Order: sequence, then structure tokens, then C-alpha cells
Amino acid sequence: MRFDEIAPIKPLSPEQARLKSMRDRVKRDQEAVKAERARQKIKTGQQQLATTNSVS
Repeated sequence: MRFDEIAPIKPLSPEQARLKSMRDRVKRDQEAVKAERARQKIKTGQQQLATTNSVS
């Protein structure tokens, strides 16, 4: 690929930068919620496993 084939990246306007920042934050927060749900599910499963093992 030649240099003239690569389009220069223009800096974002303040409004565009704010929107991009918000989108990135939303994605990060969604991943955090997903990870927390997985942690809680694992914890619940471990507790159930522990109670069934202690009962047996």
C-alpha cells in the first residue's frame, strides 16, 4: 500500500469527540455489567455446589 492510498485521519470536532466518548463509555459499561453477571452466576453456582456437597 502506498502512502497516498492511506487517507489522513482528521481530528474529531468537539461534538464528535463527545459522542465517541459516550459510545465508548456505554460499551465499557455494558462489558462491566456482563462480567458482573457472570461473576454472580459463578458465585451462586459455587454456593449451590458447596451446599449439595455438604448435605451429601
